[in-house]
Amino acid sequence: MKNIYQTIVRPVVTEKSNQLNEKLNQVVFEVHWKATKTEIRHAVEKLFNVHVQKVRTVKVAGKKKNYGRKRIQRVNPWKKAFITLKEGDKLDFYKGV
Repeated sequence: MKNIYQTIVRPVVTEKSNQLNEKLNQVVFEVHWKATKTEIRHAVEKLFNVHVQKVRTVKVAGKKKNYGRKRIQRVNPWKKAFITLKEGDKLDFYKGV
């Protein structure tokens, strides 16, 4: 992955990710399936102007979902990155709320 805008797909904003942000200063992102930890680190540092301390990644398996009685579709697998920021740096996705 060369482009930093393709590396990070979207932030994952859930109750659990908000608790991680408050307690451990961690932010959760959905990232490209083939992105490495160093690529994720450089992308976050350049896009948000923060210092990254640690990056952990998890591959989330795709699940089957029922739509009606006979139609079953599979949701694609995706990759999640837990990014620990250095002390003093903050990323808040609810600034205006």
